[in-house]
Amino acid sequence: MKNSPAEKKSPPFFGEAALLLMTLIWGGTFVIVKESLNDISAFLFVAFRFGIAASVLALILVIKKIKIEKKSLLPGMFLGLLLFLGFFTQTIGLKYTSATKSGFLTGSLVVMVPIFQMIIERRAPSKGSVFGTVLVFAGILFLSSGGSSLGGLLSELGANFNFGDGMTLLCAVFFAVHVVYIDVISVKNHFWTILLIQITTVSILSFISALFSAAVSIEPLRLSLTKYLIFGLLYTSLLATLFNIGMQTKFQKIVSPTRAGIIYSFEPIFAALFAFFLLNEKISNFGIIGSILIFLGLIVSETYESFFYKEKNDA
Repeated sequence: MKNSPAEKKSPPFFGEAALLLMTLIWGGTFVIVKESLNDISAFLFVAFRFGIAASVLALILVIKKIKIEKKSLLPGMFLGLLLFLGFFTQTIGLKYTSATKSGFLTGSLVVMVPIFQMIIERRAPSKGSVFGTVLVFAGILFLSSGGSSLGGLLSELGANFNFGDGMTLLCAVFFAVHVVYIDVISVKNHFWTILLIQITTVSILSFISALFSAAVSIEPLRLSLTKYLIFGLLYTSLLATLFNIGMQTKFQKIVSPTRAGIIYSFEPIFAALFAFFLLNEKISNFGIIGSILIFLGLIVSETYESFFYKEKNDA
């Protein structure tokens, strides 16, 4: 399906800027969710987060008199299932692995996206995106190492690869596949239908998971309605879920999946900045190096083709 006239008139890098704004908002969720989980169990938080977003969106559609297209129901449910599986496996993984390993293994999706792009879309990423991915992956390695040595992180990753690590790696697979299928599905289906069904699917499956995890003693149900929890639910449901997934569904189709994966890798940088300003957490020297490498990876992915194309023309 060809781009609409509105998309053709979009300013250069408009899609990338939209995804970067999303990543900034997602970066803020780490601090907010961390504090919110003192008052609610993790799966229940995800269920309410997506449930509130779905309810608000449904109300908007009723007011705007927008009808749900039946042809978009299954694609929307499929995207919702992928998104839910990413959250589910990440949450389970965090129970059995360290935050350091979880951050690195989740960040490995930046390497998986171009692979799945070639498999699913049968489209190879550009050279600039490949070089950018390598730089970003190196940056994630530095960021995940914290204040310790890179050797320490690699040894921790390889020495005791456990069930939690496997679940977290699986979470990266689901998130990477979701990024690619957003590119495939969003251009062929109705935007509002895809958005509503996707968010609703995650909410329903998360409520089921909350009950299941309590039944098998993975995580007991907890809920204490505090002011901070209400703030956390509103921020994550309206901004990090409704606004962000809406932006992702609408604008990622004008950005390649590999490049989108690189932009999403800014999330730990923004998370570290929020933690620095709000929680007074220090950013290590390795963290600064990692941030610089991720930033360079984005610059390379955006400018490589145009720079070398110009060089060839000037030659």
